[in-house]
Amino acid sequence: MSRLALLLLSLLLPSLAAAQDIVADLSQNRVSITTSFDGSELLVFGAIRRGGAEREDEDVDVIVTLEGPQHPVTVREAERRAGIWVNTESFDIAAAPAVYRIATSHPLDDILSDGSDLVHRVTVERVIRTGGIPDHFEQSGEFIDALVRIREASGLYAMQEGTVQIAEQSLFRTTFELPSSIEEGNYRVRIFLLREGRVVTQLERLVGVRKVGIERFVYNLSQEQPLVYGILAVVIAVIAGWAASAAFGRRG
Repeated sequence: MSRLALLLLSLLLPSLAAAQDIVADLSQNRVSITTSFDGSELLVFGAIRRGGAEREDEDVDVIVTLEGPQHPVTVREAERRAGIWVNTESFDIAAAPAVYRIATSHPLDDILSDGSDLVHRVTVERVIRTGGIPDHFEQSGEFIDALVRIREASGLYAMQEGTVQIAEQSLFRTTFELPSSIEEGNYRVRIFLLREGRVVTQLERLVGVRKVGIERFVYNLSQEQPLVYGILAVVIAVIAGWAASAAFGRRG
């Protein structure tokens, strides 16, 4: 291939890659947990950039995921024997996100192909498998499904189909509710642009969730000096009990 052809190709490829892209941002990239923290809302918004007029009327879809810190999990299977429930089998998952939520512009099965899910790890099941579970491991799917059901019931995992709003095939937005019980750590937000079931491009943002004030002091003390933390907790409990007793004694 001639140098001229290589030069033309090098100029053409970036324009093709940028023919359809996204820009996005978050309403906040840091969440502070204080004594008065009762939850928060995370807004994800952005725009679809199109590189040519031929694509102005082409349908596209957007998927946004919110992923919390990952931890090892042991899933146990229980069976009823002789009238009582007992654990029979267990399965260790190397890493599973503490929180996982998916927001989509249309039903997930209609806009995401299995191949794109395999490559980009969009669904929580695929994220968990990536954490150290081989696809061929027998019965792993049953335990993963059980974990997902349990965390969906507790509100940690959620599917928000149809909650990504796309205006005129250009502007999009969606929101995630952050509960008051949210744990510390770095939360990953991923935005996927899709066309005909295939992921065209992907963008990633991070949200830091941290305790501040007295919560940060107590947390650091419990982690760095557990003995001092335990003694302090006992002293506070004794003082609180004495104060309550004295108050009721005066009333009597």
